[in-house]
Amino acid sequence: MSRIRHLSGRVFDRLLKESGVDIFNGAQGRILYVLWEHGQLTITEIGRLTSLAKTTLTGMLDRMEAGGLIERIPDRKNRRQIFISATEKAKKYREKYDLISDKMNAIFYDGFTDDEITCFENQLRRIIKNLEKEGV
Repeated sequence: MSRIRHLSGRVFDRLLKESGVDIFNGAQGRILYVLWEHGQLTITEIGRLTSLAKTTLTGMLDRMEAGGLIERIPDRKNRRQIFISATEKAKKYREKYDLISDKMNAIFYDGFTDDEITCFENQLRRIIKNLEKEGV
């Protein structure tokens, strides 16, 4: 599993560069993806949706904010709460990111039948569900 994660990250980063997207890397792309899908989120929510640790996220978000990709928005009701949102600059990369994600899926499932893909993804969902039961 860790080898798949490592190799896919390297391939994804290469595809980003080949597509002219050099403003963020694959892990930062995962953050942007959940923001594009959900709008503004807290750091805790981003961590849960991306499986990135809060300590990892803090530094990444700092770099992404400096690069103009995200903005931090204070909660008016709770001054300790901060929401993260993708900027207009980041939203311009959504289409390219989606195309790269489609390429990654084609690479992942090269040679698989539709039934094999469905079975495999169902098994992965079961593993995720088992791990979530452990309170992670």
